[in-house]
Amino acid sequence: MSPKDSKPSVDLTVAKRIAKQFASLPQVEAVAISGSGTSEFADANSDIDLYVYVTDDIPLELRAKIAAGAPRAEIGNATWEPGDEWIDAETGTSVDVMYRHMRWMEEQLDRVLVHHHASVGYSTCFWYNVLHSRALFDRSGWFADLQRRAGQPYPQGLRQAIIAKNYPLSRHNQSSYLHQIELAEERNDPVSVNHRVAALLASYFDVLFALNELPHPGEKRLIQHAKASCSKLPHDMERLVTELLASVGNADDGIVARARSLLDGLDELLVRHKALPQDRRP
Repeated sequence: MSPKDSKPSVDLTVAKRIAKQFASLPQVEAVAISGSGTSEFADANSDIDLYVYVTDDIPLELRAKIAAGAPRAEIGNATWEPGDEWIDAETGTSVDVMYRHMRWMEEQLDRVLVHHHASVGYSTCFWYNVLHSRALFDRSGWFADLQRRAGQPYPQGLRQAIIAKNYPLSRHNQSSYLHQIELAEERNDPVSVNHRVAALLASYFDVLFALNELPHPGEKRLIQHAKASCSKLPHDMERLVTELLASVGNADDGIVARARSLLDGLDELLVRHKALPQDRRP
């Protein structure tokens, strides 16, 4: 067996060892593993993503003890979510731990599954994360109950809300992403072009996964996820996305035309499946 083939089992062994340490803390209700390292697209660069669900904050000194001996460690990293990162001393595996309060996580599910609130891009990533996590510790069965709740069918109200919020941003609103890309190209502002293309793709994939009634898998490997999971895809999606990204930063490479072609495919798909927002229907 090659090192790459053996990596998932090594990672799970490391994850279980770390989860056991967290399980000894009274604040910890559950520990789950998820993220790119557990997906079908995991590779040698995938790290261990652990989600520690708590009733109260864990003191930094206790968190530091769990990472003790790591050649590199960042304890108390709160850039995105409260978390820690370190390199496992025994295996050299990258470990990324995120701490989530139980009630906060329940509210994230309520937000989409009960209230049908959409975001600008990535609307249902927390839902996907819960669905695709594996519990390594579950003190009272809370996380199992959370996953059962997350296993419900995709709400039609949520599907409509995500499309209604994200689709007009593509090129129909006065400050649409396409218009902003056009303006940024005119003023020769490649940083702004890059920023707006990224935002356009975030909303594009949010619409695409909602149309297919699938929770959004997050920011990594979106083309692969869409091809593997979505039965409804725009024609030539992969080529059009790839060509749009390749044109970012290349002067006179037709980035606006490429963005229009990408959006034309999404328009056609939504029309074909009668999924345009009501105010955009012919």
